[in-house]
Amino acid sequence: MLNLIINIVMGLLKMFLPAILDRKPDTCEDAKRQPELKQRLRDRVKKAGWGAVIFLILALPAGCTRIRTVYIPAGEPVRLREPVKNVKIWTLDKDGTPVPGVVDVPEGWYVLPDPGKE
Repeated sequence: MLNLIINIVMGLLKMFLPAILDRKPDTCEDAKRQPELKQRLRDRVKKAGWGAVIFLILALPAGCTRIRTVYIPAGEPVRLREPVKNVKIWTLDKDGTPVPGVVDVPEGWYVLPDPGKE
């Protein structure tokens, strides 16, 4: 197993080492041939910076104000904003025993939690 790893590393070194050693060092002559390079880089940074600022301005308020959670004390009634379909409920039959049922609760109705057995 160790010989396999050594052979792979040696193969990679033989493949990439000549390219690494033959690489020319960067010189100031390269920059002299492209005088507008510095200004182009500054323009790209400015564009990217303004894009990030615009994104933050648009994204932060939308993300902060969409969902709001309000905690209601136990036992307090709440009013429904929209109809709720197929609500599973317990109702009492003529003998007073609870039976399961399904009902559509319309918008505007107040609902209360089950008080439980007192």
